[in-house]
Amino acid sequence: MSSFRLIAYAALAGRLVCAADGPSNPASKVPPVLRRTEPSDSVMITLPSAPKVTKLPAPPPATGNAPAPAPETATAPPPAPKPAPEVSKKPLLPPDLQKESAIFCQRLIGDWTESDAEQLLGKPLRNRPAYDEKKAVNGRIFAFADPTGRYRELELDFDEAGGALRTVFAYPKQMAWLECRKRWNGEVSEADAKQGRTFYSYINRRLDVLVDARGKVISLGFY
Repeated sequence: MSSFRLIAYAALAGRLVCAADGPSNPASKVPPVLRRTEPSDSVMITLPSAPKVTKLPAPPPATGNAPAPAPETATAPPPAPKPAPEVSKKPLLPPDLQKESAIFCQRLIGDWTESDAEQLLGKPLRNRPAYDEKKAVNGRIFAFADPTGRYRELELDFDEAGGALRTVFAYPKQMAWLECRKRWNGEVSEADAKQGRTFYSYINRRLDVLVDARGKVISLGFY
């Protein structure tokens, strides 16, 4: 019985050895004549690794009176050049015009034309026809802003035939009839102008004055 078990153990051990070795190598079945005697071309090469970089220690902070580096500052762009001031295109006013604009225009009656007045007073604000005693149009009246600011407005009446200035109307901002009398004295004639208004004509000068019912001067007429 013991010999039979020994034989069985030996057979079982042989199987275990074959199982451990795995399947048989096919190359072992190749005849010796066909087997390769030269080593395989596949070679494993180990490349050298990159050298290690050693970090240097940071330099110690500066001590003593060594000046610290100036901080970087952004450079501001140069300022844009200022535009040149506009040159006024308004003509220089004559001294006599600055003193009294209405009387200045009165002195140019018979000489000035509408284009002459426009060169000195600027573009007219508006215009309207002028009529004679028979209600016929015999001229044109142009309204201008007073460059001196003395009057609210100046109206220049130009003859239709020759185009020359013949009458100047000035509209004061604030003037009473008594103030007008102090400024221009002399004998006057008086006429009713309807709606409570009065028309005064100076005898010793070329001046007519229209006054309302409250004694306020409406207009001055120089001829």
